[in-house]
Amino acid sequence: MDDERGGGAGGVVLSFMVGALTGAALAILFAPRSGKETRELLGEKLREGAERGRDLKDQVTAKGRHLVEGAGEYVDRQREVLKEGRDRLAAAVEAGREAYRADKKERS
Repeated sequence: MDDERGGGAGGVVLSFMVGALTGAALAILFAPRSGKETRELLGEKLREGAERGRDLKDQVTAKGRHLVEGAGEYVDRQREVLKEGRDRLAAAVEAGREAYRADKKERS
């Protein structure tokens, strides 16, 4: 269902934040305050929102880097496992060839 909407967890979080900011802005605009107080409050809330946005961006960036590093380590481990398996298979094939040659030599 996420593919149909193009959303996912990031889309849900973004939608929630937009809704929360819209609700906060409407609440401030309709609150019984003077224009100057409302502008100051809006400015303060916008600065707080920008700060939270920067913090969230930093957290997401750090998590992304951690995941990329983990994926790189996983790929390296799997590459090593495949190399070891390939080496064992090559050794087994070579041992089979040698056994075949030895058996053929004995029968001749």
